This record gives sequence, structure tokens and C-alpha cells, in this order.
Amino acid sequence: MIKKVDRNIKRKRRHLRVRKKVVGTAARPRLNVFRSSKNIYAQLIDDVKGHTLVSASTVDPELGEGIKGGNIEAARLVGSLIAKRAVEKGIEHVVFDRGGYIYHGRVQALAEAAREGGLKF
Repeated sequence: MIKKVDRNIKRKRRHLRVRKKVVGTAARPRLNVFRSSKNIYAQLIDDVKGHTLVSASTVDPELGEGIKGGNIEAARLVGSLIAKRAVEKGIEHVVFDRGGYIYHGRVQALAEAAREGGLKF
């Protein structure tokens, strides 16, 4: 009997394959993206210490109650918010970790907004 592998398991395999090469440090943290069906989350992570330096998401109270988390506009807001918070902490250079997702749609919108906000990757 053939076992069907669902798409989230495939995404996690892709993410592990990427994580072999992408490592965040204190000088250049990893910008990690997690996308659910309703929300999108972004974190800047120092993998050497195992600490999250900055985070932002669509459930963040700073973005307000009026946004819907599952669309491209909300992803742009999260990207600009994480860029703003990173620049406030003195972080400009990051390594982008798309989390096994295709660089398209919400993930692409978040990355482009982060670049516009001052992050370089």
C-alpha cells in the first residue's frame, strides 16, 4: 500500500534541506517566514545562541484589528513592521529563510516589503 505524503510534510522536508545551508548569526540573523492559512509570521533568529531577536505577525496588536491575515496586503504590513523593528535594533543585513514555501504571493510580498523597509538580503 502506498502512503500519501501531505503537502505540509513535503514543505518541512524542503525547509530542512534549505536549513542545512542557511544559518543566522548575531551579525546577520535569519529572517524566517511561517505561513498558515489565516496568518503569516516572521522572525529574526540568531541560530548560534538560539534566540529570536525580532518578531512580527498578522496577530500583532501594533497592526490593529482591521486586517485580514491571509492576504498579500497583510503580508506587506508584516514585512514592513519587521523591517522597522530590526532597523530600530540596529540590524540591517539578514539571511532570508522562506520556510520551504515557494517564493510567490504572501512570502514574496513580505520579503519585498522588508527590503523596502531597509533590510538587505
